[in-house]
Amino acid sequence: MNSVIKVENLTKYYGDRSVLDIANLEFEKGKIYCLFGPNGAGKTTLLDILDLLWPPTSGRIFFCGQEVNTSSLEARRRMGYVAQDPFLFDKTVFENVFLSLKMRSIKKKGKVKQILEEVGLAGFENRRVKDLSGGEAQRVAIARALVYEPEVLFLDEPTANVDRKNVLTIEELIKKINKIHQTTIIFTTHNPYQSYRLTQEIILLINGQATKSSPENLFMESCFS
Repeated sequence: MNSVIKVENLTKYYGDRSVLDIANLEFEKGKIYCLFGPNGAGKTTLLDILDLLWPPTSGRIFFCGQEVNTSSLEARRRMGYVAQDPFLFDKTVFENVFLSLKMRSIKKKGKVKQILEEVGLAGFENRRVKDLSGGEAQRVAIARALVYEPEVLFLDEPTANVDRKNVLTIEELIKKINKIHQTTIIFTTHNPYQSYRLTQEIILLINGQATKSSPENLFMESCFS
């Protein structure tokens, strides 16, 4: 398997409460994965650990074959993350996206225009983020995470706060990013229909335990449950 991320014997506790207990889990390069489960199942916690934002209580994490942790800055630079409620500065769209490059000492301003075109926001450079719709703001957040060309993109409930029209727009964008750049995408959702539309492989999380499932099996189970 051509893996980009792998975990072994991963656990996470908050006090005495077990949140995650995963023996083995592996993500292949260039695929779309869904972390699926009800609220409180540990989806966001696992996403944060995979992105090296928070350490597990125990266990090992590998990125492109190398063991990594929250201090592995080079690995983190090769990952992108969009939170469920992403924070955008009260500035222009261009300034918000360019900040991601500036923090990495990349001065190629032309990349901002390129990525805004890719996410369907060409001509929005000078718009203030406070004047954007929820779906437009979410695409700005995705553009900010993509502009430095990460190998892995993490999305936490990427359509939770947008209307139906923008749900479909963002879903198409996720598929486009994966197809054009071969970016490995790992996203969370509790919507079985979304997982069916987008995903090549589903990680089903129940009480911190992870089980792999096909989109077809999950969709059929949801339809007839």
